[in-house]
This record gives sequence, C-alpha cells and structure tokens, in this order.
Amino acid sequence: MDIREEIKKEMEKEMKKANFDCGKLVISFSNRPELCDAQTNFALIEAKNVGEKPIDFANKIVEMLKSDNFEYSVAMPGFINIKIKDAYLSKFANLLLKDERLGVEKLAKPRRVLIDYGGANVAKELHVGHLRSPIIGEALKRLHKFLGDYVVSDTHLGDWGLQMGLTILQLKNDGFLDEFFEKNANLSEISLKNVTLDTLNEEYPKASKRKDVDEDFKKLADTYTLYIQQKREPYFAIYKKIKALSVEEIKKNYSMLNAYFDYWYGESDADQYIDEVMKIFEEKHLLRESDGALVVDIAEEGEHIPIPKKTEDEVQRYKNPMPPAILKKYNGGVLYVTTEIATILMRNKMDKFDEMIYLTDNRQGNHFIQAFRCAKKAGISPENQILKHIAFGTMNGKDGKPFKTRSGETVKLKDVVNMLVEKASEKLKENGIENDPELARKIGVGAMKFGDLSNIISKDYIFDIDKFLSFDGKTGPYIQYTIARINSILDKTDGKVGEIKIETKEEREIILALMKLNSAYFVGYEEYSLNLVCSSTFDLAKAFSTLYNNIKILSEKDEKRKKNLLAICLLVKKALSNALNILGIDVVTQM
Repeated sequence: MDIREEIKKEMEKEMKKANFDCGKLVISFSNRPELCDAQTNFALIEAKNVGEKPIDFANKIVEMLKSDNFEYSVAMPGFINIKIKDAYLSKFANLLLKDERLGVEKLAKPRRVLIDYGGANVAKELHVGHLRSPIIGEALKRLHKFLGDYVVSDTHLGDWGLQMGLTILQLKNDGFLDEFFEKNANLSEISLKNVTLDTLNEEYPKASKRKDVDEDFKKLADTYTLYIQQKREPYFAIYKKIKALSVEEIKKNYSMLNAYFDYWYGESDADQYIDEVMKIFEEKHLLRESDGALVVDIAEEGEHIPIPKKTEDEVQRYKNPMPPAILKKYNGGVLYVTTEIATILMRNKMDKFDEMIYLTDNRQGNHFIQAFRCAKKAGISPENQILKHIAFGTMNGKDGKPFKTRSGETVKLKDVVNMLVEKASEKLKENGIENDPELARKIGVGAMKFGDLSNIISKDYIFDIDKFLSFDGKTGPYIQYTIARINSILDKTDGKVGEIKIETKEEREIILALMKLNSAYFVGYEEYSLNLVCSSTFDLAKAFSTLYNNIKILSEKDEKRKKNLLAICLLVKKALSNALNILGIDVVTQM
C-alpha cells in the first residue's frame, strides 16, 4: 500500500491514452511539503523525446489528469507537483489502521539470507569495539524478516585462532592448568577451578603483550594453536572449557543489547570442512607454494602489478596491492581466511542461501575481499549467490578518537551499558521514577542503538551520552517517550476509537510522515542501512508531538471528533512501536 504507486497508476491510466511511454514515470515524496506532497520529474526527462519544452509538456500532462483523489500542478522548469486530497488521505489512513502490517507490503521476491554479525572472540572480554556489529546486525535481521525474507543469524565466534593458543600458554605458565598436564589425567572430570572470566581478562592481554617482545613465546603459542586445531589433548579439552566459560558471558552481553542469534557457531565448527576446502582448491589447480605456505592468487586485472625497482636493494612495491590469500601456514596451521572459506562451504551445505551478509568494522575489508574471491574462484559460493561485506566505522569519543577510558584503556562493553543505565536512571529520577533498573536499561540501550543507527554505517560517529539520552530531539528516548505519552492518552479513554478523518494540517503531516516511514523500510533494505528508518521514525514522532501540543485531544467536546483523533493516536503508536521493534529497541509504557 504505497500511495506513490496509487498516484503512478492513476497518471499512467490517463497518459497511456495519449500513447505516452510511462516507463520512466517515478513518483517521489516531496522535500518541500509547503509546496506539495509528492512530485515527478517525468516531463523533464521525456520532453526532448516528444519535441517540447519541459514546462509545456508538463502542462499538457496535467491538463489530461482529472482526479478525485489528487491535485496536480506544474512548477518550473517542468516538475509536476501532486497534493493528496484530505478525503483520500483519510481513506488511506484508515486502511493502514486496519492492516496489521500498517500498509507495508512484503517483498515480491523474498530471499533466503544469512546474516553474520557479533563476531566476539572467545577468551577476550567484549569491549566498546564490539557494540556496532550486534546493534546494526540485529536491526538488519529484523528488517529483512519484517519484509518477508527467510533469515538465519550467526554470531560466528572467533574461537580457533592464535588468541586461544596464547591464552592457554599463559594460563599454563602461571600454574592454572597443572592438573590437565598430569600423567593419566581424566580430562572430562577436571574443571577450570581457579579460572574465571576475570582471570581470562588478565591472562590474554598479558600473553598478547608478551608475544610482541618474546619470539619463542610467540612460536610456542603458534604450536599450541595448531595443537588445538588438531584436537590434541589436553589442549583441546582446555580450549572447550574456556570456550564454554566465555560464551556464557558473551550471551549475557548480547542479550543486554537485545541481540539474539539462531546459531552460535564459530570458526571451530568449520574445521571439519578445511580438508574438503583444500581438496577443492587442489583439484582446481588454484594452490601454489610460497615459502612453505599454500596460497591462492586472487589479484584481478589492474591489481598487484610490480612497480619496477630503481635499485636491486629496493623493496618490491606493487600497484594496487592485492597479495595472494594464504590458506595454510608453513607449519600446516590454517588461517582466518581459510576458516572463513570453510564457513561459507559449511553454510551452503546447511541451506541454499541467496545471500550472505557479513558485518564487521572497516579494518577487515581486505580479509573479506580475499575470502569472497577465493570462494567464487573455487565454486564454493555459487555464481548467483551474493556475498556482501558491510563495513562500519568507529564509535569515537567527543575528542574524535576511538572511545577509551581516561587512562587510555579500551572500555568494556558492559561498562558502556552500565554507564547508559546509570545516566538513564538519573533522567528517570527527574521524572519521578526511581529504582527501576530494567526500565533504565531499556531507555539507555535504546538511546545508544538509535544514536548508532541514525548514522551512515560506514562512517565514524561521536558517542555523546548526554545527546543520545535527551528526551527531546532526534533520539531513541524521544520516540519511546512519544509512545508512552500516547499510552497515557489511550489509558484515559474507554479504548474505543473512531475512523480517521483528516481535518487539520497537523493530522495531514502525521499521515504523510507515516507513509514516508513505510517507504524508508525498503530504502534501508536496499542500502543495508537504518539511518533513514531512524530519521523517518523521528519525523513521525515529531509530527505527533506537534498535534499533541496544538490540539487538545482528551478535552475535545465533540465525541465523534475525539474518537477520530484517538484513532490517529492508535495508528501512530502502532507505527512507532513497529519501527522500534525493527531497530531492536524496547517500547516502554512510562518515562
């Protein structure tokens, strides 16, 4: 139920009588609402083909359009402006109110989509850098589902790389794993008695720093990583216990953000497909040896072209560097790109996905170029399957630099959430609501998510807690507060509403804003971004606030008129609640 399509159908019906080619007729919402509700530049595009001036051609079209629903006019240099009549707008609004999807039709051709987001690393504590992936990924997942796609979400844990070898080596050196290395140890019965999440949070950073200055330590950690990948004991048993401990905490962190996954697979789950992957590349003669490693050349035309050296001692440089992808290291160990390709193979064995969407920060761009090109070269990803990497920017502090503590350390994810909850509690206290930590979490997390999703995904943005948590302006709490305000109005009535009848400018603006919000869902779907959905949701809430401030709904003496206004309230509540649900933000009943 897109009103632009209704306008287009009406115009096409009349224009085709004059044998006009309507293939390029597109109706857009106007960004000048004081002039019109919608417009088209069709006359500007087609005037040359019919041998007329755009303004004359536009006037000719408008003269043939006779409508009970829309008013057509012409603006220089040849735009056709359209205003929707109140009676038709009322009719359209009532159709939306009665429709459980509020007029948002499902995709004509829904797809089977896998969305890979989250990407937490086992044995590492989640920090501020882990925020954007679950926030964006969860919203995209919900948007795809709402529009009719079959969607599977996978967090894809980082549980098979060097951090595991480093952590176990450091734990062993510090005496935490002695029981595991005793002769005839019963590995299934031994627990990580003295190892907690706090222990892991101390041990991994210690090991990570040491590897940068101690080459022998780094080599031994590499060996431990290989042992884990080979499932050699006791390393593999220790790994599984560390993973279980970490995943429990990771799930708690994600649930605070309203992020939930269908699968909790990790790099380790793709390990059983590594041999098959290597065999496919070998049979297709795509592998070559380089310094003991097995690599795949993935450079395309115009990439990785050697730049002639000026002297023999000069380091070889390349035009548009795109080095080969290393699938196996000199010692037989596999790398991140290998498990990524194996994961694509695993997922394609699980289901026939039309598209796989990956969300990570923009530093991993080259990794996905390598993995995707390898998968396509080897036929592991079918030719018509879309592999899409969505790279997001950094969440920065007010100084424009990555958000950190005052001492310069990376901020823990749970500390960010606690900070938001504390600030939200202060705001609620000002409104007379105390001791409601769950309400504070919903508002605080909602503020952060709306602030994040309001930005273009690929760009960095400033984490401004005061701005995000404002109950006024373009913020999550403002949307939540608008719904709470509508609830307060409806709770003071008998619950019965009338039909929507547009009588004022304020009512018109609400319905037009709702139509634009419905359109924004499809734009967000195509662009893999939620910023327009956020701004359109805010515009609808703002339009309602204008009506609320200018028109006294509950004190309206004309009972029929009052019921009509309550119908608008109910429609706005449904639309805002639906938008917040898609964004992964909780609706609250009071603020």
